[in-house]
Amino acid sequence: MAGSPDFDLYRPSEEHDMLRDAVRSLAEAKIAPYAAAVDEEARFPQEALDALVANDLQAIHVPEAYGGAGADALATVIVIEEVARACASSSLIPAVNKLGSLPVILSGSEDLKKKYMTPLAKGEGMFSYCLSEPDAGSDAAGMKTKAVRDGDYWVLNGVKRWITNAGVSEYYTVMAVTDPTKRSKGISAFVVEKSDEGVSFGAPEKKLGIKGSPTREVYLDNVRIPADRMIGEEGTGFATAMKTLDHTRITIAAQALGIAQGALDYAKGYVQERKQFGKPIGDFQGVQFMLADMAMKLEAARQLTYAAAAKSERLDADLTFFGAAAKCYASDAAMEITTDAVQLLGGYGYTRDYPVERMMRDAKITQIYEGTNQVQRIVMARNLP
Repeated sequence: MAGSPDFDLYRPSEEHDMLRDAVRSLAEAKIAPYAAAVDEEARFPQEALDALVANDLQAIHVPEAYGGAGADALATVIVIEEVARACASSSLIPAVNKLGSLPVILSGSEDLKKKYMTPLAKGEGMFSYCLSEPDAGSDAAGMKTKAVRDGDYWVLNGVKRWITNAGVSEYYTVMAVTDPTKRSKGISAFVVEKSDEGVSFGAPEKKLGIKGSPTREVYLDNVRIPADRMIGEEGTGFATAMKTLDHTRITIAAQALGIAQGALDYAKGYVQERKQFGKPIGDFQGVQFMLADMAMKLEAARQLTYAAAAKSERLDADLTFFGAAAKCYASDAAMEITTDAVQLLGGYGYTRDYPVERMMRDAKITQIYEGTNQVQRIVMARNLP
């Protein structure tokens, strides 16, 4: 799988299919049994992390040069999709590891890559991404976190909000203002470590879904880090952040696919077992049409997501449009599909005794993070192919 940018358009290869089978088996055996408890208890899915690390799946995107699998973008999508089918919270382990580390891969020095990609590939620490702030969400360039040069060091001060896996991850890609007069061109990127003095975390957010993935504020109070922890040149951080999102929005599309697939699979089985009026409700045309629409939307979303993954691997010129389109379409489809799955289960679908209500709650965030779907439509309009 390593170094295979020429895979045929976006059709999975035999190797990709084998990977899917392996991840699905692992997810069903080691992750799915804990999904309901992880959600109910709002606890980090340690069982999933252990299983993924044991099988070298926690950061499959890391290049071989740093001890990683060197998997292509489609393989990464497949891993996230199959884990999300079992547990959306757990799928944020491979997804956010890519989000947090990709700025280093794209723009970091060789020394920085060796220092941080190697432990990530070994499963010795996870990576998070710190862009958003209390007053800088969709307008990320309006951030206020500052980094001031002090000899051979940078001193960071500020607050980052909505940081996935904060407090669990060892490493954080942090965007900070180094020249307030230049707006986006005055933003630089840094690697901050959990153990750095002055780093602390807020209380976990009480969320609608993905409750097993901690979302917390990250506080930077006079955090002093070596100058060589800057990612790329000074002032290039915002450009790196946007380039990263072109690639990683596809991982959110993959998460949406997995959630939707899990909901569709459960609903398909349920309608064959549930009997009303003397026959399975799956025999009724109204139910059949709902399932047909769910499957149609899901497959359309999957094809668009795989096409975007191929473009990510090839670095195609229209990646920005396709990354935004995949994330937007797949997440909208996942919300519709999971809502219909709840409807098909009727009253049971509305209870926590069945998994589709969890999937519906989990699906909602895919329309919001890594850029709301309203922002995705702006991105698409500005980058029409």
